[in-house]
Amino acid sequence: MGIAELLFIAIGLSMDAFAVSVCKGLGMSKFNLKHGVVIGLFFGGFQALMPFIGYFAGIGFQRYIENADHWIAFALLTFIGGQMLYEAFKEEEQPEREGDALKIRQLLMLAIATSIDALIVGITFALLPGTNIWTSITLIGCTTFALSVAGVAIGFRFGGRYEKKAQIAGGMILILLGIKILLEHLGIL
Repeated sequence: MGIAELLFIAIGLSMDAFAVSVCKGLGMSKFNLKHGVVIGLFFGGFQALMPFIGYFAGIGFQRYIENADHWIAFALLTFIGGQMLYEAFKEEEQPEREGDALKIRQLLMLAIATSIDALIVGITFALLPGTNIWTSITLIGCTTFALSVAGVAIGFRFGGRYEKKAQIAGGMILILLGIKILLEHLGIL
């Protein structure tokens, strides 16, 4: 898997964290870069940790599912992308302003919740030949960190205008990558 594909995966995985970061920015009465960096570290750290865990879990199953790995990768990425699209289009209440305090426990729960899909992508990485896990998790973690810090700033500055669009883009990217993997393994691409 090339750097361009990894970057698209990293961006797709980062969209949940970006959307939550926008919401965190909405709750700030004034922009605080330190809080943005802490939020970015939580989200980026978990987005890097989860595919690492998933990768090594996937290696353990690889010999059992080798013949169907492209179908599994397609199904998992399509499922995650579809779930992101569903969440983007379902109606939700507008978030209330929470004040400027960072709640570490809340950030931990949000970081775990937004990185579950990265765990599944890590399993997919184990099934794809030539995937360097260290490059993958570094790119995913750094991309998520940068987009999360940007999300806090955007949320503070522009409100909820970009949250839905970011989630839709992330879902579409993951679905298209799943289709690409399937078509490559079927010899169509």
